Amino acid sequence: MPADAVSARIYPAGILTTLSHMEVERLHDVTSGDLAQLIRRCALAVLNSGQEDDDAEALLQRYRDFTIEVQQFNRGIRLELSNAPPCAFVDGVMVQGIRELLSAVIRDLVYFDAELLRSASADLESRAGITNAVFEILRNAHVFRPQKEPDLVVCWGGHSIPRLEYNYTKKVGYEIGLRKLNICTGCGPGAMKGPMKGAAIAHAKQRINNGFYVGISEPGIIAAESPNPIVNQLVIMPDIEKRLEAFARLGHGFVVFPGGVGTAEEILFLLGLLLNPANDEQPFPLVFSGPAEARGYFEQIDAFIGLTLGPIAQEKYQIIMADPEKVAQAMASGVARVGTHRRKRKDAYYFNWLLEVEMAFQQPFTPTHENMAALELDRGLPAHVLAANLRRVFSGIVAGNVKPETLARIRAHGPFEIHGEKEIMQALDRLLESFVSQGRMKLPGNEYKPCYRVVA
Repeated sequence: MPADAVSARIYPAGILTTLSHMEVERLHDVTSGDLAQLIRRCALAVLNSGQEDDDAEALLQRYRDFTIEVQQFNRGIRLELSNAPPCAFVDGVMVQGIRELLSAVIRDLVYFDAELLRSASADLESRAGITNAVFEILRNAHVFRPQKEPDLVVCWGGHSIPRLEYNYTKKVGYEIGLRKLNICTGCGPGAMKGPMKGAAIAHAKQRINNGFYVGISEPGIIAAESPNPIVNQLVIMPDIEKRLEAFARLGHGFVVFPGGVGTAEEILFLLGLLLNPANDEQPFPLVFSGPAEARGYFEQIDAFIGLTLGPIAQEKYQIIMADPEKVAQAMASGVARVGTHRRKRKDAYYFNWLLEVEMAFQQPFTPTHENMAALELDRGLPAHVLAANLRRVFSGIVAGNVKPETLARIRAHGPFEIHGEKEIMQALDRLLESFVSQGRMKLPGNEYKPCYRVVA
């Protein structure tokens, strides 16, 4: 345990400041039961906010004596923290933004566990029920702005990227912010932080004092991608599938920067939705972009998509290289089209109810060795089904890279084996090798050992 670890009593922020006696008792009971370890792990990640380290196991080991206890108090609840990371405090007082993020962790994890997972009326087995759960979590987090015209641009990209690419994401975020659009990312460092930082500067120039910087994470990934300090609306979804659906339904435009397996998973999720004929009429602005030096990266991604999903999938996105202003203009015009479409169809601005999401993209995928080996990867499948299975491949590799429970499986049983059609396997192997050689799997300084083996 670091010698400068901090112990403190913290009063929560946001919705947790106004609770009934019954709510306080229920919150205390839930957080001292099965949910306690999950809250501890996510809370530690938030307290480590701004520290760019993607080794979740090392963080948990370094602060193995860290504890968080939700206590009943005469004014509601307070949080008793012991042996917390010192970077969350200034002169012994917790940074206000981190206090808010810590409260968001408890709010979302407890809400899902108490109101959805354990509720007899909740339905997590049907498409409509899962979508409703996503909606309820976002509504409880107060990220909906019913009176606002569409203005939220989702930015995806890697947490481990070179400085050149990071600076480019800031420039794109700046141009987006100048057009009075807001930013949503996966909340971590790298390409998730850069657009928010650029937009924050642009918002200041435009005298926008209520910039909206949404970070959406999930318990398995947050310790490896601690929230960056600019996030002012953090949402913790219960799993990666609900996290991805939240992005798709909340965002109005999408920009993808260079990244690794997590970014590839996000791309395949979106393309899988857009390949569904039921979504053909949906305006869905999607741009891939990076500096000129990243041209080869997107050429390889584009080629992989063309080989596996075909030209129809390649028509769903636009590639714009080395031109932040053009990217922002594409987002501004695309978001305006989304607004027109929603008005015409009488759909909500703040949540895309009309988007069809098949169960294959909603069901949580557990990356065991058996499940990974059993994935069907063949171009004889319908394109959206193949996209769903490819998404699961990349999701499993993400888990094998950063999630403690999956890392334990890899240590016990060796790397995952991925089987499929020969041409797909060859293309997948080349793509993954490029991610490794370009340092996109782990942050610099952390040695990468592949958690997978591609078998043709």
